Amino acid sequence: MTSIEAYSQFFKALSEPMRLRILYLLLNREDLCVCDFVTVMQAGQSLISRHLAYLKNAGWVKSHRQGTWMHYQIETTNLPMTYLETLKEQLSQIETCQQDLTSLETYETQERQCNI
Repeated sequence: MTSIEAYSQFFKALSEPMRLRILYLLLNREDLCVCDFVTVMQAGQSLISRHLAYLKNAGWVKSHRQGTWMHYQIETTNLPMTYLETLKEQLSQIETCQQDLTSLETYETQERQCNI
């Protein structure tokens, strides 16, 4: 990031509750598929994909394709670990984020859509 506009977009990505929830799940897992977010967050695929694209464009996440599914990870090369640790710590105190993580843990005990 070399401009004030880039910093603005980077931090603006945190201004949406759905994006914070997505980031919290990714901070607790190495890799998640769009289908994981759809199931855990009980939101439409297009809404989840739109928020993931925003996070990707802002430099918070990176993606890779596995078959027909897109998988996402935290983009650690652009982010100081202190940012990630602080964000994870703060979000872990929010009930909605705790519920999402519990839902993800339950979901992971079942066959995932992207593995079918």
